[in-house]
Amino acid sequence: MNQLVVGSKNPVKINAVKAHFHGEVIGMEVDSGVAEQPWGDEETLLGAKQRARAALDKSHADIGIGLEGGVQVINGSLYVCNWGALADRNGIEVIAGGARFPLPEIIRQKLEEGHVLGPVISEYASRADVSRKEGAIGIFTNGTVSRTDMYDHLVSLLFGQYQFQLR
Repeated sequence: MNQLVVGSKNPVKINAVKAHFHGEVIGMEVDSGVAEQPWGDEETLLGAKQRARAALDKSHADIGIGLEGGVQVINGSLYVCNWGALADRNGIEVIAGGARFPLPEIIRQKLEEGHVLGPVISEYASRADVSRKEGAIGIFTNGTVSRTDMYDHLVSLLFGQYQFQLR
């Protein structure tokens, strides 16, 4: 494996992958094929899978990674959800889900009005580009866990499963 492509130009996602892969890592803007603000595990997971496959198809890389964040209602409360997918040229695909944490009701109201989480969190926290920095998880954990940490965990799960399948 010499090259891996991430289905995003977001530095948070790219840096999470770089921490686990010793070859060349490139970011590529691809369409997730889902709504800009995915709702629920199924749509969020589909976005991750489609990002991984699209990035792989549009590159000469050996592996494609898709990382997708979304939201999900659980017992009446809105939670962040996130999924990752890894696909290679031999047809291997692995998936993993990550951290969940509840969001305030005001955030849910904004999202239900059609807004997207990143800009809503930036406004809520009075900070620019939160989705390209600490993320909602960084805001609501007071910096204890960053968005990079959250994706780092997903990428660990993806690579661990992938290496298991290659044995």
